[in-house]
Amino acid sequence: MPRPSKHVFVCTQHRPEGHPRGSCAQVNSPAVMEAFLAAFQEHDLWGVHKLAQTSCIGPCANGPSVLVYPESTMYVGVKPEDVREIVEKHLKGGEVVERLKAPADLW
Repeated sequence: MPRPSKHVFVCTQHRPEGHPRGSCAQVNSPAVMEAFLAAFQEHDLWGVHKLAQTSCIGPCANGPSVLVYPESTMYVGVKPEDVREIVEKHLKGGEVVERLKAPADLW
């Protein structure tokens, strides 16, 4: 595979219930990952972009978190229904989805 245009990391970190930092898995990040997998398949993005699940990428209390490189754009509070917008606007159109972008004091 040639170098991907963008690399999408979806946090699926799981911590025990009651952990002070919480975790993205506790707020449905596995469903977000599944939505990205389906969207990559639907839009045939496998040869263009790279998708990976990852452990903690930072803002646990604001998850699920999705990080897009090379821009280093962090999306927080992502729901499965937000994935289509991220794919259409950011991955295909090059436009950041501002309503999901992490605030500057967070990332």
